[in-house]
Amino acid sequence: MSARSTADNRDQIAYWNDAAGATWAKLQIVLDRQVEPLGREAIRRLAPRPDERILDLGCGCGQTSLELAAEVGPSGAVVALDVSRPMLAVARARARPVPGAAIEFREADAQVEPFAPAVFDAAFSRFGVMFFADPVAAFGNVRRALKPAGRLAFVCWRTLEENDWMRVPLEAARGLLPPPTPVDPQAPGPFAFADAARVRRILVDAGFVNPRIEPFDALIGGTGLDETVRLLCRVGPLGAAMRERPDLLPAAADAVRAALSPRLGPDGVRMRAAVWIVQAASGP
Repeated sequence: MSARSTADNRDQIAYWNDAAGATWAKLQIVLDRQVEPLGREAIRRLAPRPDERILDLGCGCGQTSLELAAEVGPSGAVVALDVSRPMLAVARARARPVPGAAIEFREADAQVEPFAPAVFDAAFSRFGVMFFADPVAAFGNVRRALKPAGRLAFVCWRTLEENDWMRVPLEAARGLLPPPTPVDPQAPGPFAFADAARVRRILVDAGFVNPRIEPFDALIGGTGLDETVRLLCRVGPLGAAMRERPDLLPAAADAVRAALSPRLGPDGVRMRAAVWIVQAASGP
């Protein structure tokens, strides 16, 4: 690991190359449908332009990388990083959005990847930056890879309490689960960036300037009841609990189905998602 880093990401790398990464890869189509509106809003704020070189951090199964490649066109380029081999395998197999699109899917840890300095016009992430063991080191490493006046935009979750699509299924199954183990709210994980003030401090300490952190809410989902239940029992906080106690899955699924049934409409199950859209500049 780099001397700049005070902590490494080996636990997260192991996690995303084990059951979690395989699950997300298997459920890629449904998961993309869930979070696509949130990533699309962050891409809109980033405003990619033709010919630009863009870094996609924590690209997962590659949906945002393909969208960015369509924006920069065949004369631009996207370098998409992730630590999860199962998810990168899905990303590499996906069709390119435009002929000749230059997309490189790279297995790499953005916290310590030895980027060439000042080569990217912008960096982007859809839910890929909350897992760094040392976020200041990671964002500092990314900032050095950006050109002067380079742009950063990413989307991250606000609190669990604000995100019905994760909170509701977890609460529905709570009585079946063992008491939760207390966790550090700032530890790497989906809600590590829920505190906007902390995100601002991280970016400023990493050398970024003019950070803007704005709330964005949307109703996400749109799949049928059974498909939604299967998804929410396999990802998010409830999915993590089910991987620890798979014997509880049938009973948990029944509880989640009962909780989601009133939310089923003509266009499927939709629930509130609450995120931050974060933007900053790399400085002169």
